[in-house]
Amino acid sequence: MSDEGSAAQELAELRSRIATLEAERLSRPPRHRAKSFLAALLIVLGCVLAPLGIVAAWAADEVGDTDRYVATVAPLASDPAVQDAVANRVTDALMTRIDLASLLSDTAPEERPLLEKALGKLGDSLDGAVRSFVHDKARAVAASDAFATIWTEANRKIHASVDKALTGSGGGAVSLEGDTVTLDLGPVVDLVKRRLVDEGMQAAGRIPEIHTDFTLVRSDEIGKVKTYVRLLQITGNWLPVLAALLVAGGVLLSRRRRRALVAGALGVAAATALLGIGLRVFRVVYLDALPAGVSPEAAGAVYDTLTHLIHTMIRMVVALGLVLALSAWLTGPGRRAGLVRGLWTSGIGAARSTADRAGLRTGPVGPFVRRHRSRIVWALVAAALAAYVLWSYPTGWVVVGLALALLFALAVVEFLGAEASGGTPSPERAAPTS
Repeated sequence: MSDEGSAAQELAELRSRIATLEAERLSRPPRHRAKSFLAALLIVLGCVLAPLGIVAAWAADEVGDTDRYVATVAPLASDPAVQDAVANRVTDALMTRIDLASLLSDTAPEERPLLEKALGKLGDSLDGAVRSFVHDKARAVAASDAFATIWTEANRKIHASVDKALTGSGGGAVSLEGDTVTLDLGPVVDLVKRRLVDEGMQAAGRIPEIHTDFTLVRSDEIGKVKTYVRLLQITGNWLPVLAALLVAGGVLLSRRRRRALVAGALGVAAATALLGIGLRVFRVVYLDALPAGVSPEAAGAVYDTLTHLIHTMIRMVVALGLVLALSAWLTGPGRRAGLVRGLWTSGIGAARSTADRAGLRTGPVGPFVRRHRSRIVWALVAAALAAYVLWSYPTGWVVVGLALALLFALAVVEFLGAEASGGTPSPERAAPTS
């Protein structure tokens, strides 16, 4: 009974002590509460700034870099939708200047058979025949190498005007009129006029110089967009760096850094994916709001081309976030993560045992790798990060490729460092821990 009483007394004292400690804990705020709140705030801010950083990088690279801009828009010259839209616009401009009533009478007698042959059997529809004839020549010009050269050289020379259209500074053949960004097609009209003259339509040679516009971008909110793009262009590539530093700072301040890294990486990936979804939705809204005179197909081609770099950046950031989150999770103490690492090391250990039985030996390399395993692993991780940072415009596939290459290198290190007896190293050696 005395032993039971003593045990009961000790249990009561223990409960009293626990209650006292709990009361003291509740009486004062946790020491890490403010630190944890600040860490969460930094991570959230970094996630919010991540998609804005992508747009800022696009504004700096696409709008601010002439070579990059020209390389982006040059393929539009061979896009069938753009060629059709240019041909239609040039045809409309020329048809307003051609006097159909005096077209044949003004043609020299020796040149009239050539023109009549080109126009074919007119019947009662002279306007339709001439329009079809002019459109064929305009379409041929739009599909020619000459148009591609004009398109590329014009975009290089007028890059400052695109800067003006999107940021409010510059001037040139690209102009911002109200809510529309337009490109002057005067040089293309001149080419079509020369072809018409060569085909016998001498009246086209007397048409005065024509300046007609081709719509590149049209939006009721272009004024606001111009202001926002200008602000993002000023921040340039510093905004993505700031977003990354905020997330990194939040992770370092967190008590559970691995969990914070997983949350931050997934948060950045999710926020960036939302930007990609938003761009897709805006494309549909933008094309539906176009006026009747603008080709939706051509406008869609221009939109897709100008936003291609943004989508590339989005896929890259999403892939990077998922790779970082998966890496942090796999190196953690969780039961499922440990199971995956166990399967990893067991598989490599089995492969090493098979190689040993086949007479394949690592020689002095094995002991060296076992002694310096941790340094080798971190060196490989640093090399992968350096390759990513130094890669010009990395894509999502580049991120995945670097991750797979790193995984393969780690497997080689694990294989070389495995014990010759066939034993497998501990799961913690499969990947670097933080």
